[in-house]
Amino acid sequence: MLQRLVDELALLRSPLGGVRPEPAGPVARRMVAACWPLRAVFVTPMAAVAGAVADEMLAALVAGRTLETAYVNNGGDIAVHLAPGAALALGVVARLDAPAIDATARLACAMPVRGIATSGWRGRSRSFGIADSVTVLAADAASADVAATLIANEVTLDDPAIERRAASDLDENSDLGGRPVTVAVGILSKAAVDRALDRGARRARAMHRAGQIAAAMLVLRDQRRTIGDAGALAPG
Repeated sequence: MLQRLVDELALLRSPLGGVRPEPAGPVARRMVAACWPLRAVFVTPMAAVAGAVADEMLAALVAGRTLETAYVNNGGDIAVHLAPGAALALGVVARLDAPAIDATARLACAMPVRGIATSGWRGRSRSFGIADSVTVLAADAASADVAATLIANEVTLDDPAIERRAASDLDENSDLGGRPVTVAVGILSKAAVDRALDRGARRARAMHRAGQIAAAMLVLRDQRRTIGDAGALAPG
């Protein structure tokens, strides 16, 4: 699986534009399918790579088997299988530097949710924004992955307390090129936190209206916004 992704990295690291790419590998095709509806803003298929891998692994896991519940957790990007009548409870950690169950999500078979993902500037991927975390529930893990990435990018503002560097300075192979990504966030006023969260919430609401996500929770400095199904994400 990984070798097939490596073989198509040049294509997958390219921003989506006017012509839809047609990669050969199954994971790469999942990545493009998840990101293509969101191409109006800067996005490359790499925004969905972790979720797409989880989706593909889950598909292999359940093929030819009768399973009540199954999931693949790829570093926080989670693909879920639920048989009729089955449910799965998840705990959401909003801040890596202060790990605790800040919210819970209960997925039931009847819900249109089979993927959950979290993004933010503190995570393993680079972000344009300053969100401590953005957790998204969506139809599959790849869709949740790219949505969390793009919503987290929108939780942002210009402030002297925020330090950014070109993504290519941190990783010469980054699909983000020379675009500035967040590397540190200092002290912010409550008003600044509110403005940043409001920006991200607008993007999340637009995705929810478009049917691209089921729910989202945005967290910055112990403040949060929850969008979508109020019963899907509940305080921990």
